Amino acid sequence: MVKLSSIVMRLTPELYSFLKPAELECSIILKFGMNDLDANGAIEIVQQSIFEQQKTAIIQ
Repeated sequence: MVKLSSIVMRLTPELYSFLKPAELECSIILKFGMNDLDANGAIEIVQQSIFEQQKTAIIQ
């Protein structure tokens, strides 16, 4: 398990400032680990994490 902030800082640091603290603290489970992840995969994870955070915000 890894924090989204670690993924972003390693593969897409230009996105870091656009994410909320709650999004950056989100825990991510990577099936094949960080070594097999590329920038496109990181962007997909960021998009999904934002979507999940928005769903939670709407429900509350």
